[in-house]
Amino acid sequence: MKFGLIPVNVGAKSIEQMVAYSQLAESVGIESAWTFEHVIVPEDYASKYPYSADGKMGARPETNFVDPLIALTAIAANTSTLLLGTGVNIVSQANPMYLAKQVASLDFVSGGRFMLGAGIGWLQEEFDAVGVPFERRGARFDDYIVAMKKVWSGEVVEHQSEFINWSGFKSYPVPQKKSGVPIIMGGTKGKIYQRVARHGDGWFLPVDNPDALAAKMMPLAAACAEEDRDPDTIEISCMWNMQGGIDAIKAFEDAGASRVIVPIFGLGKDPVAGLTEFAETIVSKF
Repeated sequence: MKFGLIPVNVGAKSIEQMVAYSQLAESVGIESAWTFEHVIVPEDYASKYPYSADGKMGARPETNFVDPLIALTAIAANTSTLLLGTGVNIVSQANPMYLAKQVASLDFVSGGRFMLGAGIGWLQEEFDAVGVPFERRGARFDDYIVAMKKVWSGEVVEHQSEFINWSGFKSYPVPQKKSGVPIIMGGTKGKIYQRVARHGDGWFLPVDNPDALAAKMMPLAAACAEEDRDPDTIEISCMWNMQGGIDAIKAFEDAGASRVIVPIFGLGKDPVAGLTEFAETIVSKF
């Protein structure tokens, strides 16, 4: 089992704090550091956050949301083995050309340690603020993923669609691995099974117990069958609420997870002490 931490970019008081915590994570055996993305946090919003009972995300407008790719670049420069993931970036509200370049560049400066967690977004007020239509964001997301992979291929890019008109160029650097930057699909709503099966190297599920994960593996297998895809080629990552100890981790493994990602706020008021204890009591056992 692999262990990750999330979100390393939210609530950070300084670059020194963010880097030091990531270096500690690397030194105690944490495999990966993950980010959340929101460009803005509205004072009030009608959109419903799909992963909480009250429909609200757990962040106030004054919370520091350091841009994920900038935060992970700083962490990459100060670590050597820690994998870096976005959990997730809102691909459908981004400019796909800039995002493709930024992703390839972060992969380059990190020595191939970057994983692009990708989602379609839920906060209409944020789309409005950045001037991108909220409607058809799913179709736009699917098209952007296909188009960005062409940019990373190193070949001449040709991609014409409803959303993009690209022709006759190359973009370097390209990803360090021949397989490209891993695409980790995020979420459990909408056409997620189809998207994971069609585009995903991995799937990051905001579920916090093994039973919830197990219930989603059969629909994933069905979607993979439709795409002629082996579901075992998809790496499964889950949030873990740190309940149940080692037995819960083993149950996640049995349900199909390869990675559990622990929320930093679950490590207590002193996250340094909490992380150290977590590594000693849990991580060291795997």
